[in-house]
Amino acid sequence: MTPRKTVRDYIRTIVDFPHEGILFRDVTTLFADARGFRMAVDQMLHPYAGQRIDAVAGLEARGFILGGAIAHQLGTGFVPIRKKGKLPAATISESYTLEYGEAVVEVHDDAIAAGQKVLLVDDLLATGGTAEAGIKLVERLGGEIVGCAFIIDLPDLGGRKKLEALGMDVHALCAFEGD
Repeated sequence: MTPRKTVRDYIRTIVDFPHEGILFRDVTTLFADARGFRMAVDQMLHPYAGQRIDAVAGLEARGFILGGAIAHQLGTGFVPIRKKGKLPAATISESYTLEYGEAVVEVHDDAIAAGQKVLLVDDLLATGGTAEAGIKLVERLGGEIVGCAFIIDLPDLGGRKKLEALGMDVHALCAFEGD
């Protein structure tokens, strides 16, 4: 009998991308496989079954793919958290630190109502900077993060610890050691 595939089995590793020394964890191979994609969405939802979730917020860009599918399954709305300058209406923004500099993400200022329960999703948790910025945006709008769900955690980069220190419930489907 063939062993059952896990989400991790669908993820491709690309060596030296985007530059030398990096092992890039590519989830497009997971997304391209109907079974793998459904498995990932179902497993990302599972820890939050039975909880009130009013909206799913997805971090650009692969968090949009996951967030849309998860929001559909939950019967909720989807809120995109985008890079600066990509949203057409009034926004609020949050900057965060990257390895070499700073970046900014934004959300429409009317995307989340005060008191809404929000699930934050993305494909990968590395240093946690983008996720932390997303959390701050949701909270500034009066939303409450019920959890942060990811496909991949890179524990050596400390993102999970950073988010848990903020009081967040963090769920990842698999982990890869190293960066």
